[in-house]
Order: sequence, then C-alpha cells, then structure tokens
Amino acid sequence: MRIRTLSPGRLVPLLLVAVSSLQAQQPADPAGLSSAIAISAQSQTPPAAAPAGLPRTTHRFWDRENDWLFAGVGAARGLDYASTLNIRRRGIDEIFLNNSIVDNHPLFGGIEAAATAASIGASYLFHRTGHHRLERWTSAIHFGVAAGGAVRNYTLKTPHPQ
Repeated sequence: MRIRTLSPGRLVPLLLVAVSSLQAQQPADPAGLSSAIAISAQSQTPPAAAPAGLPRTTHRFWDRENDWLFAGVGAARGLDYASTLNIRRRGIDEIFLNNSIVDNHPLFGGIEAAATAASIGASYLFHRTGHHRLERWTSAIHFGVAAGGAVRNYTLKTPHPQ
C-alpha cells in the first residue's frame, strides 16, 4: 500500500490562507492610563505612573478574532476526526495514533477535544506573557495543520483487493 504525504508545496498555501487573517498589533494603552488620567483630572490629583512589571495587552483574550480562530481550530479538529474515521472504515491505517485508539470513538473524540483545548491554552499563555502575535499564530498554524491532515485523509485512495 502506498501512502501519500502532504508535500510542502501543498502545505504552504494552506498555511498562508490560515495566517492571512492575522492583523497587525496596535499599540496598547498601558494599564488603562487614559482612564486614569480622566479620573485624576476630575479629582485634581496627578495621574499615577503605570506599573512597570505588568505585560502590555493590546486586546482582550476572548475578542472576535480569537473567537474565529478557536472556532476554526475546533472545526478543523472535527473534520480531522471525521476524515480519520472515514479512512479507518475504508481499511487504511492511521499514521500518528494506534488503530485501537482511533477505533475507540469516545477516546479518539476526547483526544481531538483535548488537542483543541491545548491549543487554546497555549494561546492563553502567549496572551498572558504579552506575545500576542504568537497567540494568534498558534491557532492559525493549528488550524492549517488539522485542516491539511483532514484533506490528506480524504485524498487517500481506497485499497481494493485484487
């Protein structure tokens, strides 16, 4: 049985499509200084300096772009789940996991859900440490790899007995 792999020439366009939704980061208002200045102007006291040790966040973690990226990761993992079950029904072996794991549908579904949760968790860690581009790239790359794996699974030819 010949197993085809996803070549870099096919993977790069998938990654470019996934990453094209990323937007440039905008400068942040450190620790809400504009609101602190407005409050201090009302009370006639000088504004307090921004704490130096806090990371600068440019957006909320659960903003619209992250919502779409996380939904894309979840959808791609769901598509990967369906495509892997499809290849197993057609008699093709799974490459990355043991066939007994894939054939246990609740276990395999849990692994797919855990992979989605791990991606969101990694994005959250990048967000909390101020690495906002890595936060977005984590989801975009995970989406591209999962969708690429699903496409690969669906393009495999079914082995016919001769």
